[in-house]
Formats: sequence, structure tokens, C-alpha cells
Amino acid sequence: VGGTYAAGDQVLLVDRKRRRYLVTLQPGAEFHSHTGVVGHDDIIGCENGAAVKSSRGSVFDTFRPTLAEFILKMPRGAQVIYPKDLGPILMLADVHPGVRVFESGVGSGALSMALLRAGAQVTGYEIREDFATRARTNVATMLGEDALGDYQVQIRDAYGGIDETNLDRVILDLPEPWQVVPHAALALHSGGIILAYTPSVLQASRFRETLDENGFGFAETVEVLHRSWHIDGAAVRPDHRMVAHTGFVSHARLLGS
Repeated sequence: VGGTYAAGDQVLLVDRKRRRYLVTLQPGAEFHSHTGVVGHDDIIGCENGAAVKSSRGSVFDTFRPTLAEFILKMPRGAQVIYPKDLGPILMLADVHPGVRVFESGVGSGALSMALLRAGAQVTGYEIREDFATRARTNVATMLGEDALGDYQVQIRDAYGGIDETNLDRVILDLPEPWQVVPHAALALHSGGIILAYTPSVLQASRFRETLDENGFGFAETVEVLHRSWHIDGAAVRPDHRMVAHTGFVSHARLLGS
């Protein structure tokens, strides 16, 4: 979105070395770095994309953060699912406006924000109240207070069961997602999709075995590798660094009786 910055807005400051700093604008506040001080009052009222100078003459470009940028810079209490995996999760789980999603392992809210931005109605189970509070705060900060109307987080352990019924999707970011599979089979409607994000392939393997035992079919597991490219005129090559393994995404459908 365009428009001018106002107090309370999230703004990304990008220096000439493309280092990114996320700030919440507050009247009278200041952003400090080794390249000088930038007053928030110098940013408030500027257009999205404006450049500002620090007290030492360094130039910062300012932008409203994308969801991917916010996730990488937001306050967190737990490790987040990175943007390179969030996109495929939304596609593989076929998340769209109005879909009812059960999420467990809410953490800092990165996956929750992606689901809500896609239009889902999300019910989350999280065993740690501090994580649940952080997730709600991050959702409200990035998506606005209205987003909380479609976001219900309960301090619950999904290993013990799922109270919700007739769900469209079950999406898990848990150490032992296979413990939730029997509960998901009761909570999902026929044809519903279950998906688990797991760091280890051994976790993915056990999850897949449990899917087979509980009426799920058409299971797949994928790993997303992110390689950027250096392009400078005719000088074209892969970058020396890439984001390789972060996790495995396994998904399946609940078969009809």
C-alpha cells in the first residue's frame, strides 16, 4: 500500500549495504546505528519509499515491510517457518478465503500470519502462553487488530486431541506431528488436507507411516531449496550462498469411507 507514514506504522529502513532494520514509528523516538541517528519524526509524514538521512549523512530507503520481510525481522520467542516454505505450504494445503484451518505449534505466529493473509479462519493450539501472546501481538502488528477476529489461539496440547470438527485443513509445526494424525482424522471432513512441517526426514517418515494407518492418501513430501542469482549485465551466475535445507513439507488428503 502507498500513502504516508503515521505514528504506529511498521517501517523498514534499508541502508546502502542493504541491511534492513524494522522500526515502529513513535513521535519523538530515534533509530540509532553506527551510521548515525534517524528521528522517527523525520519519517512520519513521508511517502512510502522515501529516502531519509541520518545525523551523519547516511541515506536510508524506507518501505512498508512485506509479510516476508516482517517475519524475518519481527520479535520472536520460537523459531519461525521461513518465507521460502510458507509459500509452498499455502499452495500445498490449498489455503484460500473462508477455509477453516487448525494450526498447532503456533510459535511466534509466522505461519498464522500467512494463513490469515490468505483469508483463512484459524484456530491454533499452543502449549506455551508466552508464545501464544507473542503470536497474537505479531498478527495484530502486521495485519491489524481486525485480523484477530479470525484468529483464535487456545493454550492446549494437540497431542491430547482436537475439539474442533468439520475442519478443512490441519497444519502442524510440532516435534511429533504423528501424534495428532488420529485426532485430525476425526476433526477433518472427508477430502480435507493435513500438512506437517518437520526439520528431520525421520520425522517426515514417521508422519507418513501414521498417515497410511489412519485413512489418509495421496501423501507427498517436498523440500524447498532457495537459490538466488547474481545478475550484472552479461555477468550471470548463481550466488555463492543459498538457503538450502530448513524443513520437509508433508501433506495428504483424508479419504472417504
